[in-house]
Amino acid sequence: MGARLLHCIGTIHGMRSVPAGRGTEGGNYDDVVGVREIIETPSIRSSGLGVTSKALLRAVRPKQWVKNLLVFLAPAAAGALGHPRDVGLAAAAGGVFILASSGTYLINDVNDIDRDRLHPTKRFRPIAAGDLSVGFAATLGVLAIALSIGAAWWLASLQLALVMFGYIVMTTSYSLFLKQVPYLELVLVASGFVLRAVAGGIAVHVSISPWFLVVTSLGALLIGTGKRTAEMMTLGDASSAHRSVIRHYTAKGLGRIRIALVLLTSAAYGLWAFSQGSRINVASGTDDSLFFKISIIPFIAGLLVLEAALRRGEGGEPESLAIRNRPLQLAGVICIGLVACGIYL
Repeated sequence: MGARLLHCIGTIHGMRSVPAGRGTEGGNYDDVVGVREIIETPSIRSSGLGVTSKALLRAVRPKQWVKNLLVFLAPAAAGALGHPRDVGLAAAAGGVFILASSGTYLINDVNDIDRDRLHPTKRFRPIAAGDLSVGFAATLGVLAIALSIGAAWWLASLQLALVMFGYIVMTTSYSLFLKQVPYLELVLVASGFVLRAVAGGIAVHVSISPWFLVVTSLGALLIGTGKRTAEMMTLGDASSAHRSVIRHYTAKGLGRIRIALVLLTSAAYGLWAFSQGSRINVASGTDDSLFFKISIIPFIAGLLVLEAALRRGEGGEPESLAIRNRPLQLAGVICIGLVACGIYL
């Protein structure tokens, strides 16, 4: 896979790709051989700057940029979002992550082009569908990654640059070979969420609570496990053809992991909330730990709603789940509102 990526960077205009599966309305992907017959004759449909720009925008997945809101978590928990400068620094850190993640998405899609063409929805991604040149995407991905590290250094010196470098090394290693290692690949997927939260704290120069890291890590691991559950349910017997590591998982085993993670995340959040008893409200100078304690209720309710959705196979795109699931949004708003009251009122 690494050889393909290096070759792509040097062939910006040379390689052709295909509109994979356009003639298979309804998409029965149980017969992988039939899919291969459709996709093995590539051709580029990209023509003109307008078409390429639209394809590029889709390739960097703007819907997934919602993940970068995690950069506001640590500053918010520390009571730092009452200062416009800190809000701006956190937003800038989110922008750096958008740049870095866009680059890694392009690199990942170049590497996964054959597997994506076997997937009922990923086959429509611009690179797999032939809407975006493979060489152009690979070159732009490398450029975006390099710029993100430089921007992180400029924004918050070496520490944030190292976080970005770690994120890029982790995601690139995942794309090239670590995605084949069961369970470790789940940890790597979850780490991407955690590093976003850490980056926000570094950019604003606030200390990060150990319990904050535990809650974020466990919640991210729950989301990653839900993604694998969704792939198993969506692709059925063809799931291992798209992602070979899935053959090491079972639906029952993933279900048990999710339940354990829900329990652990609930306990960790409860410990964090009760630890705020010694916290002084930044506005009034009083102890408002009651708000934190009450927030445990909507937090656990939100976790239960999330687990129900993951069990139904709706976790393939966590950002879409967050946008569309109204009960999850309601629980989240109530929980965030209570925590905000404890910090800022």
